[in-house]
Amino acid sequence: MIVGILKEIKVAENRVCMTPAGAEVMAKKGHVVLVETQAGVGSGFSDADYLAAGAETVATAAAVYRRAEMVMHVKEPQPSEYPMIREGQIVFTYFHFAAVEELTRAMIASGSICIAYETIVGADGSLPLLTPMSEVAGRMAAQEAAKYAERTYGGRGILFGGVPGVLPATVLVLGGGTVGTHAAQMACGLGAKVYLLDTNLDRLRHLAEVMPKNCFPIMSSPATIRELVQEADVVIGAVLLHGAKAPKLITREMLKSMKSGAVLVDVAIDQGGCFETSKATTHSEPTYEVDGIVHYCVANMPGAVPLTSTFALTNATLPYAVKIADLGWQKVARDNVGVRQGLNVVCGKVTYAGVAEAFGLEHTPVEEVL
Repeated sequence: MIVGILKEIKVAENRVCMTPAGAEVMAKKGHVVLVETQAGVGSGFSDADYLAAGAETVATAAAVYRRAEMVMHVKEPQPSEYPMIREGQIVFTYFHFAAVEELTRAMIASGSICIAYETIVGADGSLPLLTPMSEVAGRMAAQEAAKYAERTYGGRGILFGGVPGVLPATVLVLGGGTVGTHAAQMACGLGAKVYLLDTNLDRLRHLAEVMPKNCFPIMSSPATIRELVQEADVVIGAVLLHGAKAPKLITREMLKSMKSGAVLVDVAIDQGGCFETSKATTHSEPTYEVDGIVHYCVANMPGAVPLTSTFALTNATLPYAVKIADLGWQKVARDNVGVRQGLNVVCGKVTYAGVAEAFGLEHTPVEEVL
């Protein structure tokens, strides 16, 4: 198969979807790997590194799209790329369709096969291609929250861990999955008092056993959230509804009860955000204020740490890319129910229920396209 590795063009996105080591694995399996010129520079990889790995460098994205049977990205295709995507072409990347109707309709019109990293499911029910970036984003959420809690950046001017004789910051984390757990671990490590909310009692029992003593796992409810936001110096939104829009857990009305200068970090912004006042921001302009509350809603947080993120992403995605290239998307999807759940839009049909529901589109069961 001819596999295309594209340069990321989303604002301040420095990751690349495959390392030279990954390209070498693909090439040794007999596949042709096309790498757009300068695709790896943001992650520290030169064109020469890819050439040495057996890949071929290509001057433009258009040339990659024209030749490749499968194209790979980190982030979703941008509007300038929509016309380049052709019928029957496999596009393998993070899509987060439920948050962007324009993207969804463009991919339907393209007739391509859209396999979303974020909805592929492992044999154990995990999300193996979403997990590594969730781990990065969770840790970054606490790191960024600590920075924006400083008065210099509009925050309350509070140090996460306090000092002897002075109380630490209070951090409220909404969601006890991968993002929330890693965010809570980092915040705890910095010395904050952390409330970690989830609706799964078994998960809360597990968290109570493994988290540090300054972390308090609590059953989530609207009443509990309303109460704890009043105490919080920082709120980290880490909720996930698999492949669907995130629920709005913090309303505009709740902001009035929060401390002036409190910080909201919405890691769920890729799925529409879990705060009513959230709107996507970029690394160049990461924050804005609403009612005196600092909002950090960067939609590609791991892009700020591409050295870590690119290696972590390739570790997870490469085995799937190799299988698809070896066997074709239909056979892999027939044989692997987890990959089947990664099929979101196929040949003009929406095959993922959460995406269809988000925009009132017709849903076609994935089995019908196999």
